[in-house]
Amino acid sequence: MTTEILLLSLLFLFVINTPIAISIGMASILGILIKGDFPLMMVVQRMFGGIDSFHLMAVPLFMFVGVIMEAGGISRRIIDFANALVGWLPGGLAAVTIVSAMFFAGISGSAAADTAAVGAILIPAMKNSGYESDFAAAVQASGGSIGVIIPPSIPMIIFGFLTGVSIGQLFAGGILPGVLIGITLVGVSTYISWKKGYAATTPFSMTQVWYNFKRAILALGTPVIILGGILFGIFTATESAAVAVVYALFVGMFVYKKIKVKDLVRLFRDGAITSSIVMFIIATASIFSWIAAIEDIPASLAGSLLGMTQNPVMLLLIINLILLIAGTFVETTAALILLVPMITAMVSTLGIDMIQLGVIVVTNLAIGMLTPPMGICLIVSGAISGDNLAAISRRIVPFLALLLIDLLIITFYSPLTMWLARMVAK
Repeated sequence: MTTEILLLSLLFLFVINTPIAISIGMASILGILIKGDFPLMMVVQRMFGGIDSFHLMAVPLFMFVGVIMEAGGISRRIIDFANALVGWLPGGLAAVTIVSAMFFAGISGSAAADTAAVGAILIPAMKNSGYESDFAAAVQASGGSIGVIIPPSIPMIIFGFLTGVSIGQLFAGGILPGVLIGITLVGVSTYISWKKGYAATTPFSMTQVWYNFKRAILALGTPVIILGGILFGIFTATESAAVAVVYALFVGMFVYKKIKVKDLVRLFRDGAITSSIVMFIIATASIFSWIAAIEDIPASLAGSLLGMTQNPVMLLLIINLILLIAGTFVETTAALILLVPMITAMVSTLGIDMIQLGVIVVTNLAIGMLTPPMGICLIVSGAISGDNLAAISRRIVPFLALLLIDLLIITFYSPLTMWLARMVAK
């Protein structure tokens, strides 16, 4: 009885558009009241326990890095470097948008933050250059989704926290899939731009590439520090986030001199507000996952899937479908906490490594960021471009088709994920 009420109340709250954290918290409290075996004080205890983790410290730190990098004048330098690299392609600005998003993905770990940081500059630039507004927004949204695949990645941190697998290995496992996705998105955006007659932004010049690389080298140092430190075992993912904060502040304040001492209060406030949203969802979802574990919901759902088929290929396809649907309707952090226990219960049957499973899960949810009604990258891009969700959704279809092909490659070709992951110490 508790299980049915828990799930139905959660679904009802989602349908009436209650905020994600409130929906999960209210459904969980209702479940505790109906079960009657635990005092309501357990709500506070489980919420605190759900976020009391060294690993989760990386979430606000990486989000704060994104805030600092944007305020520190780093966005423009990275975009100029991306323009020198790929601006010569047909529809050069579209390719620049995606390549810039790939660079930013190595900084903040948040798809929404990457979409906003790059889109604020490049969506107006594309519109001013004659690009259709909804196409510009779709390009930016698709590029922004890479933000949770190329490390650092907040969803990967949460997956590692939930499963106990190495976050460093998860980060390493996301590098090549992220590059694959970036290349395919550049390809489809270039093809569409060529068909529509959008021009290149600049002729190719090694001189300009080198000049802009030198201007951006300190900005690009952040992902190098984060990934290099983790890959070579110098520090953990959480420690790398702290190092990145210090580095970004140093560059923004003393090298580029865009951040003043008086700006620090505002930056800390913005970082705190942004990260508190994610941490609140994790806190309330920890109550839900605790009740679900007591009621044995993950094992029951896993058993139902295994009852349908024991074929690993079919199971992986079914899991991908479930995750794609969940990503469409449920916020990423909530989807992870609600679904990962069920999926990991089938790992032995699936016959794949937990690192690869983590990258598969995060890639599915990244695609969900491009599908309405919960497609956060679509929503952010639309807010910048002024287009409605329906218009952008129509233009995102070719990008989604390529992303689904990429997802199948990531799912069934394990070396793409595991080659670099095996080089990282657990």
